[in-house]
Order: sequence, then C-alpha cells, then structure tokens
Amino acid sequence: MTLIQRFASVVALGMLACGTSSTSVATPGVVPTRRAVVKTYATLVHANYDDALMQMRNLKAAVDAFVALPTQARFDAARVAWVTARPSYLQTEGFRFYNGPIDNAETGHEGMINGWPMDENFVDYTVDAPEAGLINLKKADGTFFAPQITKAVIADENEKGGQKNLSTGWHTIEFLLWGQDFNKAGPGNRPFTDFVDGGTAKNQSRRRAYLAACADLMVEQFAEVAAAWELAKADTFGAKMLVGDADEALGKILKGIGSLAGTELAKQRMNNAYQTKDQEEEHSCFSDTTNQDLVFNGVGIENVYLGRYSTSLGVSLSDLVRSTDASLDDKTKRDLSAAIESTRRIPQPFDQAILGADDSDGRVKIKSAIDAWAVVTSDIVAVSANLGVTINLVE
Repeated sequence: MTLIQRFASVVALGMLACGTSSTSVATPGVVPTRRAVVKTYATLVHANYDDALMQMRNLKAAVDAFVALPTQARFDAARVAWVTARPSYLQTEGFRFYNGPIDNAETGHEGMINGWPMDENFVDYTVDAPEAGLINLKKADGTFFAPQITKAVIADENEKGGQKNLSTGWHTIEFLLWGQDFNKAGPGNRPFTDFVDGGTAKNQSRRRAYLAACADLMVEQFAEVAAAWELAKADTFGAKMLVGDADEALGKILKGIGSLAGTELAKQRMNNAYQTKDQEEEHSCFSDTTNQDLVFNGVGIENVYLGRYSTSLGVSLSDLVRSTDASLDDKTKRDLSAAIESTRRIPQPFDQAILGADDSDGRVKIKSAIDAWAVVTSDIVAVSANLGVTINLVE
C-alpha cells in the first residue's frame, strides 16, 4: 500500500467513525431546557478538545521519534500521524467565532494553531528561494537571522510582516513534512533526507529543531485551550458557561456553528479557491487532505446541533427546536446531512477539483457543497430566531 493510499484509508476510517446521525436524544416525556442544552454543549466541547489534544500528542511523539532518528519509515509515520490527528481538531472549529478560549482577542491561540494560508518561504526553502526562511536565512555578516530555533523564537516570529508569514501550527508542520506540492496526482514529496545531516537541502539540524519545536508549541498552546473547558473547576470558561446566562450561551453556540458553516467553511475554505482557481487557497495544500478538512468541519457543525461527539451526550439544540417547531428541526437535520454528503462527494485532491470549466465534475460538486452550506447557514439563523436568540455571524 502506498503512502497516499494509507492517507486515503485514514480519512475513510475517520469519516466512518464519525458518521452522521439524525437521532434525537431527548428522553420521551421530558421537556428540553436551555440550561440542559448548554450543559450538553460544554460536555461535548470538553470531550472533543480532550480527544484533539490526545491526537496532537500522538503527532508530537511521532515527530520526536523522527527527529531523534530520521528515517523514511519514521518520516512516513509522522505524516500519517498528522493526517490521523486532524479530524478531531477539525470538529472543534465550530467552537470558535465568539471570543472563547480558542480565539479570544487577547489570549486565544487559534491564529497560531491553525492559521492559513502561509508563505512557505517564511519558514524554509522553496523551489525558487533555496536560501529562504527562518531555517536558512542569513544576515549580511553570515550569521543566521534566527540564531536559535526555539518555541519562543517561532512564536515571536508568527505573522511578522504579514498575515501569511506563519511560523507555527498545523500547516507549518504540514509544510515541513510534505514540502511544496507540485504533484497533480498527490501531495508534496519532501525527501526525509532534508532532515539528515549531510543529506539534501541545507541546515538539516535546524530543520529538525524547527519541526520538533513547532509540534511542541502547538501541543502546549492547545493544552491551554482544552484546560479552559475543564468543567470540574469553577473558574474555567466552560464551568462559567454552565452557570451563566443560558440565552447568552445559546447565542455563542449558534454563532459558532453559523459562522463556521457560512463563512469559514463555505466562503474561505471552498468559495475562495473555487472563484480564483488558486491552489494556494487550498486549506491543507501540502498534504492534499483538504477534502478531510471540509468534511470534518461539517461533522463538527452537526455534532453541536445534535448534541453528540461520536455518541449522544444529552439534550441537544435539535431537541430544543423540536419542542416548538418539529418541521424546522427536520429541515435543519436534513440539510445538515445533505451538506455533509455533498462535501464528501468533492473529488480528491481538492486542488485539482477547483480547476477546469465550471461544468467540470469537480467544480460542479464544489459549487453544490458551497450552496448546501449556505442553506445550512440559513437554517441556523432560523433556529436562532425560533429560540429568540440574536446572532451576528462572522463575515
């Protein structure tokens, strides 16, 4: 089995493991309450973040093993660990967009954890800039622009000089593992010898240090986010949401999934690439796993509406809506399932599906998915109105 086939297997298994369901979880005869929905949501967030953190730590362990002894087998294992770790994180992105722990304007780490797109040559060499990046760049006196490769240095350099000057996070690790993608049939093909002393490229020891520090920093930052949803500690964001104003919490919940559906997923991650046909607009462009990104973002939205993460967790938004408008609940669940299925039908790899005429198979299916998520966004707005909650979706 080739490495590309192994990636496809990982994605397929992940999709099956988190398959969608429209089953209502409310106990018959029990009237759903807003407070119960908030409790389910906080429980869901806590479970999803814990799972994502565990997967990130698995990725870090694979990276550390490769850095300690760079071999092709360990390089492949690190790549597989990256792909395997993504689904749980992608499902958390519906917990964004309301100034919560992940994207708080002052303390949130989202921009460093999953920022994109990136200028590759801010970090390392590219085909047209062999001396570029924090790994390679030297001053006029011959010393490195970044004398030491540490977590602190990487964090400090992030977005210096521009939003695409990303120095850390998922996509920086992705670039270091795959390199630029010039392969129409698959992902990038950086040689593992870029990390071997005396091997390909230059500054191999600095590249090893960079990869290790980047993985370590991402785990450290995400652990802070996960800790903010510890429900047994009274002073955390999650615990305060449990006892705070339920309507305010519902507004945040709905703004999160509505903004992901209507802006981040449909517009930024699909429509921008669809309109420009620019492969640099692809979300996970180095590993060619953008299809996985889109699907699991969708699953995350549905998780929140149904009050489940792999299994049902309690009274859901669906239950609350159904108690007053069963037809709206049915429509929302039906549209969510249709949007996820439409997204799954986008041909892989995404960077090839965006090309060609508008009537080509890939572009037709991408446009269909974009339109399907616009419908879901309208449903979420209707759900908010039904519940008497005002939301302003992120544009």
